[in-house]
Amino acid sequence: MKQAVEIAACVRSGQMSAMAVLDACLAGLAAEGGRLVAVTGILADRARMEAAAIDAAIASGRDPGPLAGVPYGVKDLFDIQGQPTTAGSALYAHAPPAIADAEAIVRLRGAGAVLVATLNMDEFAYGFATINARHGTTRNPHDLNRLAGGSSGGSAAIVAAQYLPFSLGSDTNGSVRVPASLTGIYGLKPTHGTLPMGGVFPFAHSFDDVGPFTRSIADMQCLWDVLTGGHDVPRDQIRVAQLGGRFRANADEDQIAAMQAIAPDAPLIDLPDIARARSAAFLITAAEGGALHREALGRDAMAFDPATRDRLLAGALLPQNLYEAAQAFRADYRQRITALIADHDVLLAPATPCVAPLIADPRILIDGALSPARADLGIHTQPISFIGLPSLSVPLRRPGRLPLGLQLIGKAGSEATLLRFAAMLEDKGLTGVTSPTDAYQGDA
Repeated sequence: MKQAVEIAACVRSGQMSAMAVLDACLAGLAAEGGRLVAVTGILADRARMEAAAIDAAIASGRDPGPLAGVPYGVKDLFDIQGQPTTAGSALYAHAPPAIADAEAIVRLRGAGAVLVATLNMDEFAYGFATINARHGTTRNPHDLNRLAGGSSGGSAAIVAAQYLPFSLGSDTNGSVRVPASLTGIYGLKPTHGTLPMGGVFPFAHSFDDVGPFTRSIADMQCLWDVLTGGHDVPRDQIRVAQLGGRFRANADEDQIAAMQAIAPDAPLIDLPDIARARSAAFLITAAEGGALHREALGRDAMAFDPATRDRLLAGALLPQNLYEAAQAFRADYRQRITALIADHDVLLAPATPCVAPLIADPRILIDGALSPARADLGIHTQPISFIGLPSLSVPLRRPGRLPLGLQLIGKAGSEATLLRFAAMLEDKGLTGVTSPTDAYQGDA
């Protein structure tokens, strides 16, 4: 499938109709047949109504918007009018239908995009693997025996496989950046609180953010402008640094080589107390998630995914003083890191510590020991979410090999600079999407 900006240009110019685009998209999703375990629902009737409205607007001489006729999907925790919002859980499979769309969906519809599907996730977004007890485990389109990452794995896999040009996920501790890295596409976690969370089922409000997936920076820029209004201005000169310490100790050699190629003279910065920051993030996440689901756990704990239930129960039992201490540390840590990176505009770091692990053995090597992927694929993303900084996962060019990404991390509110820098890397051929159809030759 073409990129979003290309589809929109064709629809707006009359080269193809929004309905024709939609029919081709629905046919592709039907042919996919659940192979990726990425789609949880097809919204065909709604999508046809939206596509028809776009074609009618064009016929009457009205501009339907910069995403005219572009089909997309959303992680299964966005409110969709008339549909139950399940957050990937059987617990809410028969919940009352949402009375309105999530705000992000409203903005995309206003720009002409056509909502087609809901997409698989870890239950309640609690995990980095998209292993879902109700829908199954989402598979990586580059190797169906491997994880796609999570918790927005369905949103990433369906875009990486080119069945949809873009999708929306959510990122709490890395749930956009991890699957973007493992499936070889672009994924953005914005500055905390920048994109609208209205109508999005929460996980941990201290960290939750909406985040898009695309196969090009041009598409990501278009989505950013639609979702925000596009008012921020990038810096003319971009000062780059690399993150060292545990970021470098748990990195693939190709990631280190790519960072050197991108900015060979960039200084190396060691962020202090990374392990402590990650522990505090785990604690806050567990406490907020446990509090959110405390009543439902008390009513019917056995209805939860077993892999989610125990962690939510543990979070619900955490003492309030520990949660408050973690939040106090977070406030102090944010100030320290803000001062430390004041002279730099982009920080380079690995997005994930390795390529996608096998579904049959979902473990990864962290600090020299095997660790559960569901918990530790976010080792490099979680400390960044902890202080609310924006981060864009960009794919390295690795034809014939499994995907792997880098994070471009910026100061609060600097998404325009990150997007401009990513466009420069894409233009130079240092980063870019590799098609899953390219021959996979194997990875260690």
